[in-house]
Amino acid sequence: MQVIHGIQEWPKFKKPVLTTGTFDGIHIGHRKILNRVIERAAAIQGESVLVTFHPHPRLVLFPDDNDLKLLNTLEEKQQLLSEMGLDYMLIIPFDGAFSRMKAEDYVSEFLKGSLNVHTLVVGYDHHFGRNRTGNYSLLLPLSSQLSFELEEIPAQDIDQVKVSSTKIRQALEAGDVKTAAEFLTYPYALQGSVQHGQGLGKKLGFPTANLTVNDPNKLIPANGVYAATAKTQFGSFNAMVNIGIRPTVSQNETRHIEAHLFNFDQDLYGQNINLIFKDRMREEKAFSGQSELIHQLQLDAKHAHSIHERLH
Repeated sequence: MQVIHGIQEWPKFKKPVLTTGTFDGIHIGHRKILNRVIERAAAIQGESVLVTFHPHPRLVLFPDDNDLKLLNTLEEKQQLLSEMGLDYMLIIPFDGAFSRMKAEDYVSEFLKGSLNVHTLVVGYDHHFGRNRTGNYSLLLPLSSQLSFELEEIPAQDIDQVKVSSTKIRQALEAGDVKTAAEFLTYPYALQGSVQHGQGLGKKLGFPTANLTVNDPNKLIPANGVYAATAKTQFGSFNAMVNIGIRPTVSQNETRHIEAHLFNFDQDLYGQNINLIFKDRMREEKAFSGQSELIHQLQLDAKHAHSIHERLH
């Protein structure tokens, strides 16, 4: 799949089959739409394209609202779309001027004038344009006037999967990475760089890689202890991950992401690793002291090994 940044780089395709939106998560519902885009493009020997926006429109329209956390970074979205077999992802810089474009102008000037849309595939609840006033009812007459084909994926085809990006975020915020994976059709992951910590894990017999997530808008699952796979430049390793404030050894509320990789003894400082979550084992909690904490870490390790063996 090829990534195109901005209209200026758009190759003026003759038969582009488009869908548009943020498509955060590329979950089951999104795949219904994207697979139809791919099918229709193949039928007419056209190009299958997702037109998406960066940064996320909510971050531009509501800059003081820091609550939005995303399921995918742009790099993750690119990888997922490529695996699906999509031809192109067009990334449109989203700014105030673009957000103020009237719905009719969005269709006539942007989709038809700039992108030369041949076929537009949308979900039943698709909205666009200033104040999200555009919808399928507006698209229908415009498709005839501007000579492009239009297909709406009906409600029953999307609703039957009973999934949305909001539901996935809610599952992750509750620590339910298994349900999130079912909705996404792939396990949730965090990518970041390994930073120097205080060396507390090593003193306890469980050295950890302290992860700083690269994208500040990426959603971090609920505090707790998880079984995960850690992908590193040295290969993939089974791991257990603690997300939280470390109440036994710290007095502040700063969240940390610490991964203990099993059967691993290499230097990861400054390197990127990818944590792929399998299951949540327990909540984070405070212990009376180091001996009790060490005992619990030993139990966690056994629990994590059993999960890795079961889900191997």
